[in-house]
Amino acid sequence: MGTIVSIDVRTPLRPERLERAFAAAADALHDADATFSTYRADSWVSRIARREVTLAQGPAPVQEVYALAEQCRVRTGGAFDPAWRADGTLDPTGLVKGWAADRASDALTAAGAPDHCVNAAGDLRIRGSRAVGQPWRVGVADPLDATRLVAVVEGRDLAVATSGRAYQADHVVDPRSGRPAVALASVTVVGPDLTRADAYATAGLAAGRDAEALLVDLARDGWSWLVVAAGGAVRHSPGFPGRVAAAATTGPTWPTWP
Repeated sequence: MGTIVSIDVRTPLRPERLERAFAAAADALHDADATFSTYRADSWVSRIARREVTLAQGPAPVQEVYALAEQCRVRTGGAFDPAWRADGTLDPTGLVKGWAADRASDALTAAGAPDHCVNAAGDLRIRGSRAVGQPWRVGVADPLDATRLVAVVEGRDLAVATSGRAYQADHVVDPRSGRPAVALASVTVVGPDLTRADAYATAGLAAGRDAEALLVDLARDGWSWLVVAAGGAVRHSPGFPGRVAAAATTGPTWPTWP
């Protein structure tokens, strides 16, 4: 899907079992690519966009992903929307990377490798331990200076997704207005699965000045969040699972929320 996925397994396994676990995870990722990649003319997403087939004709994974996308649209009040493109075609890109990583993680666990990290271009699904008695530690990059971190998340079974203005490029659009999302530099969401964490982080960035209400509401359901404003200020939910910097590179100003 135009990205890179890396897998780190810490469960001690014989080489042949480890290879089978990696192969199972790779199969899950390749299946997701074949089904959902917008870079492949023969994927279901591309065929649906060209109206060669309908969503109702899609296989079970397609039905599942688009149902999840619709649930996230409703949950975020439209800040996440699979119909975000100007022509109204359905595109689940905002969550399908997380969904694919979740499937790869499930495959690793089923193959006997419960201690692992699946890193889908910076969005991570972690399970088990990185070493005996030690949780995983996930760095959240400073969106204004990639050589720094604004937080370090710690845990044993969670997902960490970040949506940001990559190199200050306005690649995320608020689907409600059609305008680029520029008020926030990045939004990180932490929770039980990467599918929804991916969607909610995208929604938070797209919501911009309206992100506070959305993220506070998500926290009531157990999701944790961290936001870096365009000016460098950092805010996070109570009980965020890790250490957080006082501010990003450019300073503590907060021009978007009261």
